[in-house]
Amino acid sequence: MKDIATIDGAEDATGLKVGIVVSVYHESVTESLRRGAIDALVNAGAASDEIVIIRVPGAFEVPLAARKAAESGKFDALVCVGCIIRGDTPHFDYLAAAVTNGISLAAQETGVPIAFGVLTTNTHEEAVERAGIGNDNKGWEAAMAAVQLANVLQGLTRHNDR
Repeated sequence: MKDIATIDGAEDATGLKVGIVVSVYHESVTESLRRGAIDALVNAGAASDEIVIIRVPGAFEVPLAARKAAESGKFDALVCVGCIIRGDTPHFDYLAAAVTNGISLAAQETGVPIAFGVLTTNTHEEAVERAGIGNDNKGWEAAMAAVQLANVLQGLTRHNDR
């Protein structure tokens, strides 16, 4: 019986060029997410000069910046981090849906891994908890998802070239 090929998402960022799109709105939270993403990438072997930070005003602007970065051909993966906190109006629901759909669409249409690390929380306290230190940080988690998917896609390309 022939061996079964397996393509998996290694947690190895060596040689990957990664962009981190960061919303500056709720900056105390998003900067922690940004630091978590950088820590994850460096821990996984990314060189600091292969990481680019792309700052945007708010979460609504994240998908367009991510799409343009993906279309540039300069990145193997992108990590999107931001924070949307529920308020008293339906604005939260519209914004969360638009950002989620925009990031997903950008990834699907460009073929570049774009990880979702945009917090959608009920309170500021919940956001702070999800942006804590270590690998429970949602920026860290999103960065590792981007790395893993980039490695899967590279593995698919190598497999298809056989």
